[in-house]
Amino acid sequence: MAKNDPEGWSPYVAGGLSGLVIVLSVWLAGKFVGASTTFVRTAGMLEKLINPERVARMPYFLKISPHLDWQWMFVAGIFFGSLLAAKLYGDFRWQAVPPGWERRFGPSRVKRGLVAFGGGVVAMFGARLAGGCTSGLGLSGSLQLAVSGFVALACFFLGGVVMAHLLYGARRRR
Repeated sequence: MAKNDPEGWSPYVAGGLSGLVIVLSVWLAGKFVGASTTFVRTAGMLEKLINPERVARMPYFLKISPHLDWQWMFVAGIFFGSLLAAKLYGDFRWQAVPPGWERRFGPSRVKRGLVAFGGGVVAMFGARLAGGCTSGLGLSGSLQLAVSGFVALACFFLGGVVMAHLLYGARRRR
């Protein structure tokens, strides 16, 4: 990996390291990875600051307590670990509108922000509806050799390919 290489990290290295993290998580902590519950717990913690009585009565938060736990720390580690990796690799930069988005949809930060926020809402709704996120369903499920985990991974990849083609069109080869 050369410094300032526009291609970034090798997907094989990143995937291998991600797999190692999942195996170590199960082996050392007895926990399968996942992230979507962290965002719901964070929303509950923020709401507790404003209206703690309401949070104390909500059936969801009676079942899933809004507090810092291993998964919350895992998600924080993803953020800070990726920031550290980008800084060490030399390709960190603040960027509100990625070049591919700008070429296809223009330079509007507001438009990019609204679409990103909307996509996050849809993804979180789907994760809550399914009872887990891509890492929980696909990665941890396939690690357990669950057929549903492999089906979920195949659907995630297929959905990503279809959306990339719909949003950005087929890339021309040189």
